[in-house]
Amino acid sequence: MSRAADPRQLTLPLQAPSYDADPVTTDRDLDQHRGGLRRLLLGGELCQFRLRRARRRTIGFQIDDMGLTVSAPAWMSLRAIEEAILEKERWIRQKLAEWRDRRAQAASQPQRWGDGASLRYLGNELTLRLRVGASPVAAVSHLGPELVIALPPGAGEREARAAVQDWLRREAAAMIGERIELLAGRAVVKPFTWRLSSARTQWGSCNEDGRVNLNWRLIFFPVAVIDYVVAHELAHLTELNHGPRFWREVERLLPGFRAGRDLIKDEELTALPL
Repeated sequence: MSRAADPRQLTLPLQAPSYDADPVTTDRDLDQHRGGLRRLLLGGELCQFRLRRARRRTIGFQIDDMGLTVSAPAWMSLRAIEEAILEKERWIRQKLAEWRDRRAQAASQPQRWGDGASLRYLGNELTLRLRVGASPVAAVSHLGPELVIALPPGAGEREARAAVQDWLRREAAAMIGERIELLAGRAVVKPFTWRLSSARTQWGSCNEDGRVNLNWRLIFFPVAVIDYVVAHELAHLTELNHGPRFWREVERLLPGFRAGRDLIKDEELTALPL
């Protein structure tokens, strides 16, 4: 995912324009001057979107807590970008509506951090158990379906939340590292480095220098989802696009990848509790 594993992202293949209209330098100057924010009428309603210029060969649409973000090649004219947005008007309006619904639902059901609360972990539910002990440092133990948090005297839910997050990050580093080692061994990929990400807009990313970022919050989901996101990013080491060759590489790394992709397609990063 040189763009994210986020399934609310759509990428369109494009050909370089054969005309020299709307000079790129002028468009980029305007983008920078206005902070990348633009407006366009979609279905009779004014839609604001953030325009990003990037070193890429395709145009991508992403919907997250920032609304609509359009990533476009540096050579592409503003007129062509707006035409692409209008072409995908129905998809964009549908995804924006779904995103608003998910945000409203998440706000109405905030994560609890008290004794007996539930937390997602590798696709299952863990029950949080708070225990007060003599130790000055909080500790977390995974005991079957329970996550036991030993808190120092005087500590409460805020300290429990911090302890759980630290534990989940360690679990994510171990699990994702294991899946990377497995999947990278299935095909010849160029040298790369990877790290955990805390992004709120992307499940993962990969750039042309071979740097792979993977969101630690993937630890909330089943291993099939983690494998899909990892395979997606590893495929970008050879194909920095979302064309047919890219998806063939994903399939080679992870046969049956669609199962994991389907599990995460309706998930919203900003709705997760941490």
